[in-house]
Amino acid sequence: MKRSCALTLLGSIFLMACGSAATPTAVPATAAPTPAPAARTLTVFAAASLTQAFGEIGTAFETANPGVTVKFNFAGAQTLQAQIQAGAPVDILAPASGTYMDAAVTGGFVDEAAAEIFVANILVVILPPNNPANVQSLAELAKAGLKVVLAGATVPAGKYARQILDNMSKDPAYGTDFGAKVLANVVSNETDVKQVVAKVQLGEADAGMVYVSDAIAAPTLKTIEIPAHLNVVARYPIAPLLKSANPDLAAQFVAYVLSADGQATLKKWGFTPIK
Repeated sequence: MKRSCALTLLGSIFLMACGSAATPTAVPATAAPTPAPAARTLTVFAAASLTQAFGEIGTAFETANPGVTVKFNFAGAQTLQAQIQAGAPVDILAPASGTYMDAAVTGGFVDEAAAEIFVANILVVILPPNNPANVQSLAELAKAGLKVVLAGATVPAGKYARQILDNMSKDPAYGTDFGAKVLANVVSNETDVKQVVAKVQLGEADAGMVYVSDAIAAPTLKTIEIPAHLNVVARYPIAPLLKSANPDLAAQFVAYVLSADGQATLKKWGFTPIK
C-alpha cells in the first residue's frame, strides 16, 4: 500500500514537471528602435569677429539638436553680401553692420521685420606681443614711419576705424591732421578683422585696429583702449534668409543667440549683450 502511494506520488510529480516544461515561456515584445534624427545642415554667414563666439554657440546648438550640423562662413560683411547676391545657399546672416543687413533687405533676401540687433562691439588698438615700435599711446599712431594695418574701408571694422580717426581729428588733443597722418601710415587694408590680427601677430605691422572681441581671441597681443567719446559702437543684426532651406532651424538658432545662454557666450568673448 505504501509502495503504491509512493509510486503514485512520483508519477504525479513527473507529469507536473513534463507539463511545466511543455508550457512555452512568454517572450516580451522588443520595442522598435527609435529612428535617428534626419541629418540637416544649417548654414550661417557671419562677421569674422564672431568666429570664436559663434563657434561655441554652434556647438551648443548641435548638442541640443541631434542630427543638425551648423556650417559657418566667417568673412567681412562685403564678402558675405557678394556671396549672397551670387546665389550662395544661406540660412542666416549676421554681419557686423546694419548697412549690410539693410542691403540684404533691399535685395529681397531678408524680411525687414525679421532682422534684429543681437549684440554690440567696440574697437581697440592692437600691438605685437613684443611691441617693437614701443607704441604707448593712441597719439603715437600718427608717428611718421609707423606701420599700421586696418580693415578696408568697405569692411565694417575698417569703416568704424576711419570714423574713430575722424573723431580723433576733431579733438584738439590730437589735431585736425591726425587721421590723415595715421592713414598715411597704413601699409595694408585687409578684407576682415582676422587678417588684421594675423598681420600684427606676425610682426608685419606695428599696430592695428580691430574689435575688442578679436583682441580677446588673441591674448598674446598688447592693446590700447580707445576712450568711449572717440570710439564707435558696432551693432550686429541677425536674421534668417527668406529662401532658407531650414526656416524652422534658422528661427531656433536666432532664438538661441538671443537667449540668456547665447548672450552669455557672446559676453565671454568680449561682446556687449543687448539682452
